[in-house]
Amino acid sequence: MTRFTKLAVAAVVAGLTAGSALAEELYLPNLAYRTGPFAATGIPLMNGQADYMAMLNARDGGIGGVMVNAEECETGYSTEKGVECYEKTKGQAIVTQPWSTGITLQVLPKSNVDEIPILASGYGFSPMMQGETFQWAFNTPGGYWDAADMIIQYLEGQGSLEGKKIVHLHLDHPFGKEPLPVLEQLAEEKGFELVPIPVGLKEMQNQSAQWLQIRRERPDYVVMWGWGAMNAGAVTEAVKTKFPMENFIGVWWAGHDADLRLVGEEGKGYKSISWSIPNLDAPVYADVQKHVIDAGLSKTDAEEMKGVFYGRGMLISAILAEGVISAQKHFETDVIDAKQLRWGLENIDMTEARIEELGLTGMIAPFKTSCNNHTGHSGGWIMEWDGEKFVQASDHLTPDIESYRALAVEKAAEYAEANAPWPVNDDCAAAN
Repeated sequence: MTRFTKLAVAAVVAGLTAGSALAEELYLPNLAYRTGPFAATGIPLMNGQADYMAMLNARDGGIGGVMVNAEECETGYSTEKGVECYEKTKGQAIVTQPWSTGITLQVLPKSNVDEIPILASGYGFSPMMQGETFQWAFNTPGGYWDAADMIIQYLEGQGSLEGKKIVHLHLDHPFGKEPLPVLEQLAEEKGFELVPIPVGLKEMQNQSAQWLQIRRERPDYVVMWGWGAMNAGAVTEAVKTKFPMENFIGVWWAGHDADLRLVGEEGKGYKSISWSIPNLDAPVYADVQKHVIDAGLSKTDAEEMKGVFYGRGMLISAILAEGVISAQKHFETDVIDAKQLRWGLENIDMTEARIEELGLTGMIAPFKTSCNNHTGHSGGWIMEWDGEKFVQASDHLTPDIESYRALAVEKAAEYAEANAPWPVNDDCAAAN
């Protein structure tokens, strides 16, 4: 072998080694929205997610010793841009995080073909809880039907709902319409009248027409499925029209500190269901402060860091990291692929002890996933605005999953039929 040939072979080997080194990462992209009409809610969530992953990289050298690439692709909450981001990142991604029910619904049919798990924590299509049908989709740790059920449980705890009227003020978008099947079922079972009032994308900041209708309807409660600028618009109108704030309750995406700060003391009594609590004494906050904030690696600020959404963003990344760890241990490899991560997300066991070990004490309730339970159904708490911040206002609530299990099976079957051929995991179904 000539000296030139030896050098060429060495160069090739070096190149291959370098390529392997570059491949030694976990590509966990996020379809973020830091711009557009929902940026106010998106930014703290994305900051929380990014900072948690940055903390794992800085403190632990990644997950299982493999660095995390949590690259963001900006969607502006646009379904069209979201699909573009999915297509752009799917080549090397081992997960996709759509961050919109609309984007999730567009990506969902692709999941069986591309075999990339969808992590839509606390959002998306509620029947994704049926893992035997939606093998690649996860809305861990709670779905919108869970939220609807727990809200009605809480309201019923204040007194019988028989003969009462409940307005469902919602974004006129797949997200806002998602809880309707369960709310309609509960209305029939419990004897209350449900009045859906949609808010168009162009009406979010000026909801005078919707609140005029609410004044005319004179509801006992308003349940809000709001997002972004819609939340601030609704809270402002509620104060302006003197709607009793203690009878105004939102989904977990309508419990954002910055929205209520706009009205301050006048918003006192407003509530939202939440699957997360921002426990600032949890050790994870100190670790993020030390390894990320103080190191100048974060886009957040001290005020935002105290909020509900920043903490929830950290928890979403923690859930994803648990799925990775579960897969790494099971398959005895640090660099996992998308199929292995799917198994990992199906085998999360977030016990009280594990929550404490992760430094997330008091931030989330224990939950467990399986091949036929892709939601986990961790339950949640009612959070109430005290004039300055959101505080816990109830004991832990758990959704009555069995009350809408048949509805989930029915809607999952309808979806599979409409998108035939749709594979079903028969082994998983048999285990249900």
